[in-house]
Amino acid sequence: MTEFWVSLLITVIKVLVVLGVFLGVGAYLTWFERKLAGHIQARLGPKLVGPFGLLQPLADGLKLLTKESIVPAGADRVVYYLAVILALVPALMLFAVIPFGPSFKLFGVEVKPIVADVNIAVLLVFAFGSLLVYGTIFSGWASNSKYAFIGSLRKAAVIIGYEVVLGFSVLGVILVAGTMSTTGIVQAQIERGVWFIVYQPVAFVLYLFCMLAESGRVPFDIQEAEAELVTGYHVEYGGMRFGVFPLAEWYLNVMALSAIAVVLFLGGWSGPHIFGPLSPYLWFLIKMFGLVFFVLWLHWTLPRFQAKDITEIGWKIMLPLAILNVVITAFVYYFV
Repeated sequence: MTEFWVSLLITVIKVLVVLGVFLGVGAYLTWFERKLAGHIQARLGPKLVGPFGLLQPLADGLKLLTKESIVPAGADRVVYYLAVILALVPALMLFAVIPFGPSFKLFGVEVKPIVADVNIAVLLVFAFGSLLVYGTIFSGWASNSKYAFIGSLRKAAVIIGYEVVLGFSVLGVILVAGTMSTTGIVQAQIERGVWFIVYQPVAFVLYLFCMLAESGRVPFDIQEAEAELVTGYHVEYGGMRFGVFPLAEWYLNVMALSAIAVVLFLGGWSGPHIFGPLSPYLWFLIKMFGLVFFVLWLHWTLPRFQAKDITEIGWKIMLPLAILNVVITAFVYYFV
């Protein structure tokens, strides 16, 4: 019984740490992106609220909390509020199956830096990722606005195509690793002394495209398309409810998908021990935020694709490539 309560306490602490850290980092990624966009566009970015503008996310949060949130007269109130929950919760649940480093001893108790170390972790990633689109669809439907509804339908069209490509791109890694456990996939790369990006370079490129599509980032942000849909599916939301959607989709989802890419293709926490005992955790964060920086950099560099181009690329180019990659991987792994 004592072991049960100790295990429960450790799990609760891990959940609180993950929530606190990534919600805080997600908020400050807004500051980082605005600074990055400012430098790319020869501007200064936020600089007035606090030193170097570091208090700008707190000021934005306070502004959203104090603004009045008006619900449209024709909105379906239950679905309208449910959409906010479905946008935020699945994005946070993705972090539950991500191993941030090797296990360690604390007061004689082994602690694994992962909330849920299950042998079907990759399957749970697909399940949580698929739930994210419901927040978008529900918000567009319940808002009783044609602009929001069109934006949500665009997002659904993108997700349907790119979820399939994402599944096939990850399937090659599962074949090579022989497990769907995220911890097991990292251990397989460490034991073999090679990252799976070497075995699966095509799958890694396809995964990056799918990550941009899943998170609604440029060049796949057709569900918002400010010039066409006035911010798209969440145009009828105000106050903090309005702030939840970009926080969940643009930042939490990007961080989670980047961390999963590190686990699947970049060796997880493996790296030279130049930072002492904290090396594994620092290497994981360096790789993860390197991919996050790549996503933010693309956002302020590339133009937006048209909706028809995005779906055609997904179905006619990426899906055949993903299937071919899986077939070749299975053939080589079985016969060679």
